[in-house]
Amino acid sequence: MNIVGYITSLLIGLLLGIIGGGGSILSVPMLVYMFLLDATVATSYSLLIVGTTSAIGAITYYKQQLIDVKTAFMFGIPSMVAVLITRKFIVPLVPASLHFYYTTISKGTLLLVLFAFLMLASAYQLIMKPAANYQAQSTVRIAFVTLLSQGLAVGFVTGFVGAGGGFLIIPALTLVAKLPIKTAIGTSLLIISANTLVGFIGFSLTASIPPTHWMMLLTISAFAIIGMLVGSTIAKKISPTKLKPAFGWFIFFVAVYMLVKETIL
Repeated sequence: MNIVGYITSLLIGLLLGIIGGGGSILSVPMLVYMFLLDATVATSYSLLIVGTTSAIGAITYYKQQLIDVKTAFMFGIPSMVAVLITRKFIVPLVPASLHFYYTTISKGTLLLVLFAFLMLASAYQLIMKPAANYQAQSTVRIAFVTLLSQGLAVGFVTGFVGAGGGFLIIPALTLVAKLPIKTAIGTSLLIISANTLVGFIGFSLTASIPPTHWMMLLTISAFAIIGMLVGSTIAKKISPTKLKPAFGWFIFFVAVYMLVKETIL
């Protein structure tokens, strides 16, 4: 039993429960480096883990009336469409290996490097802009076009690298839709769960998943859900902005490790 991997699963749930995103930032490296899965498979499996965990979290936040369903639909529908298009048409077009001058890069390495840069962007958001991007504000008229474009961007990210995109969704919901932070977190979880589960369903319809992998995914998801429930409880008692920088530094060091391992080592 991969003890470290399942402890990381708890952290995935904690991240999602406390700050409404960041779960996939850990799930893909965990699946690759701890469960030794191919990067392309890991980005697909990550969708199920993050999707089921986010769905449980969304239910928890909905019971507390901390989800803006209207905004979730306006942001989520174009995002889901982008996920389906990306998984079905764009990802299959990426060749098994790419040649850059005298270097050959495999598809798996490309996905991990792109994911590492995504992690660095997430870490920057968490470390450098904890206050500016996550201030609670009263709800005002939603800028539809901006939300639409943000939704499409998040859908592409989710479909291509298996990330839920919470670090992109939260700023959009707080700055564009003007949602209070806790409502933004709950709404983000609903959007993430819809995006990732749609992406995984699309993958599962065209791929054969071994029974042992199903057992592994269900176990990881169970640990992540436990972390989610604990995280949502913590979120009631502490401001997420106080924890964001710490998570940001953790994500930063994981991203640097991935870049070094995949490019230098």
